[in-house]
Amino acid sequence: MARKNLIEISSSTAVRPEPTALRDNRPIAGFVPQARNPAPVGGITKTLGNITEKVERANDLERQLAQGQMVVEIDPGLIDASFVEDRLEIDAVQLNELVEQIREHGQQVPILVRPHPQTKGRYQVAYGHRRLAAVKKLGIRVRAVVRELTDDQLVVSQGQENSARTNLSYIERALFALRLEQRGFTRDIIMAALGVDKAALSKMLIVTRQVPITLITAIGVAPEIGRRRWLELGERLESVEPDRILAELSADNSRPLSSDERFHRALALASRRPAVTKAPAANSQISGIPVQFKKNASSATFVFDNKAAPGFDQFVQERLEGLFAEFQQNKGA
Repeated sequence: MARKNLIEISSSTAVRPEPTALRDNRPIAGFVPQARNPAPVGGITKTLGNITEKVERANDLERQLAQGQMVVEIDPGLIDASFVEDRLEIDAVQLNELVEQIREHGQQVPILVRPHPQTKGRYQVAYGHRRLAAVKKLGIRVRAVVRELTDDQLVVSQGQENSARTNLSYIERALFALRLEQRGFTRDIIMAALGVDKAALSKMLIVTRQVPITLITAIGVAPEIGRRRWLELGERLESVEPDRILAELSADNSRPLSSDERFHRALALASRRPAVTKAPAANSQISGIPVQFKKNASSATFVFDNKAAPGFDQFVQERLEGLFAEFQQNKGA
């Protein structure tokens, strides 16, 4: 059976949202939480397969938007962000590039929004946050498709579009998973939104629990850092104080560093074992006897002055057994 389109073809040229009566309850593109993609075999095959799948997903989303439901123009000031953040930040350079593309060629791909569930007359983005930000900078209206979406449909659509079109870093995807879990979404919905299996999702959530959110924010998106390194940082943080690392990253000499460099700085700091400071030995001279006494937390030492009393060390050594027996006897008394 052919999959239903996200949007319906309309020959009308009117710039207005589709009447409520014409909306149906068809699922958004790709929203099938029960489906799981089998893991490809082989590193190269897996990589190529992932790239091909992302390209196909992006093309599919664009095709369905272009073919279907009426695209309207909305004042961007009436549109709020999704209730679940999926980015730590929008790259300023990439945003400026997108602004220039839209300035020159127009907004080719509409964003997807839903009527705001709490505020009448406003909308909420399902996906297209960067396009919305670019249009706001240009001061023009944004082209959008308006759909009635449940919370589940919105987050799955948001996650799948990000997986298909944009390059969210590993830690951004992990934070998105954590935020969805904190809002009570089921594991099936979270896995569908991120396009991952149960094991991969579990590792994402482990990272967000081992590495404090404040430290993740200080490091940033770290686009080149993958799952293995984040897990390594989380493990090393078990034996160090994260606040010390956070303070280092907040220092002036760390501000010019890129996000990837800040991650490597944090990992290096987490890998250092704090130096063990030994308590200085307490030295004392025994009054009237040519012996110096040194003591610290774990041991005690007698130092004999052989110049002042030659042979006294040997004399004491021969009587140690008897002295110890006397000590044990007094201890048991």
